[in-house]
Amino acid sequence: MLAIKLGFTVMLFFVFEGMILAQDTSNLMNQLEKEVAQNETVYTTATFKSTRIINGHSIETLPAHVLDLRISHRFGPVSSGIYNFFGLDNATMRLGFDYGINSNIMVGVGHSTYQKTYDAFFKAKILRQSTGKLIMPVTATFVSAIALNSLKPRDFDSKPDSGVDINRASYVFQLLIGRKFSGKFSLQIMPTFIHADNISFLHNEHNIFAIGIGGKHKISKRISFNAEYYYQLPGNKAPGSHNVLSFGIDIGTGGHVFQLHFTNSMGLTEKSFITETTGRWDHSDVLFGFNISRVFQLKKKRINN
Repeated sequence: MLAIKLGFTVMLFFVFEGMILAQDTSNLMNQLEKEVAQNETVYTTATFKSTRIINGHSIETLPAHVLDLRISHRFGPVSSGIYNFFGLDNATMRLGFDYGINSNIMVGVGHSTYQKTYDAFFKAKILRQSTGKLIMPVTATFVSAIALNSLKPRDFDSKPDSGVDINRASYVFQLLIGRKFSGKFSLQIMPTFIHADNISFLHNEHNIFAIGIGGKHKISKRISFNAEYYYQLPGNKAPGSHNVLSFGIDIGTGGHVFQLHFTNSMGLTEKSFITETTGRWDHSDVLFGFNISRVFQLKKKRINN
């Protein structure tokens, strides 16, 4: 009987000792993890699924040596009815090629059927949201773009010569400031300055200021809901133009990202969709559109041994 009591006492001793040691080990591991996290910088990733929210740029840049083939379509107004197949009979299209020079810098070129526009842009990430050793609450990206309208001169053009007129160029400068608030919700603002050499289409001002806001809410691992709005500051909006408002869904499938959306803008470059939008949501001037993004890794990633 004494042996049983002694054995039971020894067993309890080892059980309690094991529990105490396990608790001490767990506390030690948690403390070590906190110390490592404080000594390392952890950067936020995947604030948005693509380098575009809907029409405009997101804070995201392409990885190094990645080529992004982008095809964008905007159909006619849904309100045009069955005769135009609810706008699908009419469409504008942009074909673009974007390239990541490194993980923070990318460039791109494209051509749009809207006003036969050629465009190019430079995009650089200057701040990255992070935690740990370096705490940065936001990501900031700078975008500079140029677009050339290559429509043949019209009767009232000042220059009768044909071909591309440099006076039809527009220049865009944007600072994109975004934050990933959680695994599901991200938001960014887009202060924008546009200088347009040609004022004959809609605007009577060379310099236009606007500010945009865009957001993403993740629905599932592969699907997110996006929204985007650009507001032209007072005194900048041309007669007959309206602010662009867009909603859409991103669907990621491996190397592809499909973006399906509704917008009131036909344009596919910053000057066109920010300053030349004439559609109104309250008049049912809503257009269905989509973007398709397909990325290609042009250079093999180095594997560190």
